[in-house]
Amino acid sequence: MRPGPEPRGGCVLLEALTLILICQFAGEVTVLVTGLPVPGPVLGMLLLLAWLWRSGGVSERVERTADTLLGNLSLLFVPAGVGVMIHWERVREQWAAIAAALVLGTLITLTVTALTMAGMQRLLVRRRESGHD
Repeated sequence: MRPGPEPRGGCVLLEALTLILICQFAGEVTVLVTGLPVPGPVLGMLLLLAWLWRSGGVSERVERTADTLLGNLSLLFVPAGVGVMIHWERVREQWAAIAAALVLGTLITLTVTALTMAGMQRLLVRRRESGHD
């Protein structure tokens, strides 16, 4: 979205939400058609990132819409909680595997995040030392 006159009222939210949902839909369709081993919403998020990068950054419209969505993010956990309650017997039977997956997934995520941060810090130090601010 290019900067321009701000639409009034709900149009701002609707316009930016449409952009977000189109990117998610495009990601879902791309994964479905190509069979890529990536979740559709993740690919959609990358498409949104590319769009925002190409258009010069996050517009105020998209920022406000994203803030609204994030402010209500907890509502998205309700269906997951209901699913756990519906399948409680299965959760009880598989608790060890679920716990192991949660612990290992968390450790792997923390390790990858720490290594990525350390790598980025080294890269930034090298760029600073070579004068490429």
